Amino acid sequence: MAEDKPRVKTSSSIVPCFLFVELVIMAGTVLLAYYFEYTDTFPVHIQGFFCFDRALSKPYPGPDEGSKVPPVLVYSLVTAIPTVTILAGELTAFFLKSDGTQEKTIVSADCCYFNPLLRRIVRILGVYSFGLFATTIFANAGQVVTGNQTPHFLSACRPNYTALGCQSAAQYITERRACTGNPLIVATARKSFPSKDAALSFYSAVYTVMYVTLVFQTKGTRLTKPTMCLTLLSLAMLVGVVRVAEYRNHWADVLAGYFTGGAIAIFLVTCVVNNFHQTRPPAPPSRPQRPESVLGMPVMTLPCVESPLEKLSGPQTPRSPFTEIT
Repeated sequence: MAEDKPRVKTSSSIVPCFLFVELVIMAGTVLLAYYFEYTDTFPVHIQGFFCFDRALSKPYPGPDEGSKVPPVLVYSLVTAIPTVTILAGELTAFFLKSDGTQEKTIVSADCCYFNPLLRRIVRILGVYSFGLFATTIFANAGQVVTGNQTPHFLSACRPNYTALGCQSAAQYITERRACTGNPLIVATARKSFPSKDAALSFYSAVYTVMYVTLVFQTKGTRLTKPTMCLTLLSLAMLVGVVRVAEYRNHWADVLAGYFTGGAIAIFLVTCVVNNFHQTRPPAPPSRPQRPESVLGMPVMTLPCVESPLEKLSGPQTPRSPFTEIT
């Protein structure tokens, strides 16, 4: 039996759409994330505070680089772990699957061919990268719009309670120049809701867990995939716990970050990547089998002839009691 050759599907729109639509959207997303993160294009909302507020009087833990889970480590993990997992899964699935289960279609454009393996890896990792920057934008936008203070806000702000006339803890301060601390530290202390590190870590964990659950096939053991998934989710939750323990975020900020990252990951996996399913050509219709006799010999089929008796015994149309005479 001859081997099935890969079907070649010609597409004249795949390259223009990739160059002029998808790359433009991706570039715009990266640029917007950059403006939110490293520029003052979007100023932070200045929110007031109560005098001697205990919820905002935690000690200043220092810059984020001195944390037990610094941003550099978080960004490295959310980039490396999903990339390595997806590459390992796709290469293993491509080389170990039988020829009948592999995708046979090769998309051909005017200039080049796209291998199914390469096209699938670019699609899955491209969507993941887009979601990573989208999560960053959502988290930064929430921080800029709300302006919620961190638990160490008053330690970073260093307000002069005497000059502000604070007489009781119920007095609310709305003065924009109430803080005497470092302006950069004060601006960072106003960005608490939602937690960006928690959102990124949970987005990465949920996306990778869904990929492992839907793509990986572990025969002979039932604990491999649950162990991998629970480990990834535990690492993501540990990031939020450390943020709360170091007085860098409130519990509400971490939970909002979990919800933001998880919702974006679930949406992209189910609606954009379609649960990582491969597109397979439709199976040819099965040919009807000829009936065989008890002895294994083929039975000759004759054309069906309708009997006059079957016509008489069939459903009769009701006739009216009065017959028409012509």
